[in-house]
Amino acid sequence: MPTNDKPPVSTPADTPYAWIGGEERVHALVERFYDLMDLEPAYAELRAAHGSHLASAREKLFWFLCGWLGGPDHYQSRFGHPRLRMRHMPFSIGIKERDQWVACMDQAMGETGVPEALRARLRESFMGTADWMRNRGA
Repeated sequence: MPTNDKPPVSTPADTPYAWIGGEERVHALVERFYDLMDLEPAYAELRAAHGSHLASAREKLFWFLCGWLGGPDHYQSRFGHPRLRMRHMPFSIGIKERDQWVACMDQAMGETGVPEALRARLRESFMGTADWMRNRGA
């Protein structure tokens, strides 16, 4: 009886982190997200909420997404529990900022080749999280 000694192949059923393509692809996604935020007038309010420099935000989102997607937990090892809502309270987040964040991330996912089935799942999760982060009505 033959045995199969090959390691399992990553499939969409593994983690979103594996499905997206690992750390390099998560990094590409985050870089494109912040580049779009800087370039696209449609994300002006979102960009304004981030201050003049994006380097720290880029790092933190990259670290956070790696763990959130099921990969290495870079963020938590540096800062502890994410406490997303608490950490975002100093920022005014309404419907416009929520929608711009999700649209910018969706555009970044499309432009970096996130598989469509994963993109749809993530878009739904991002919307739920972004809506939960709102701290003002409009």
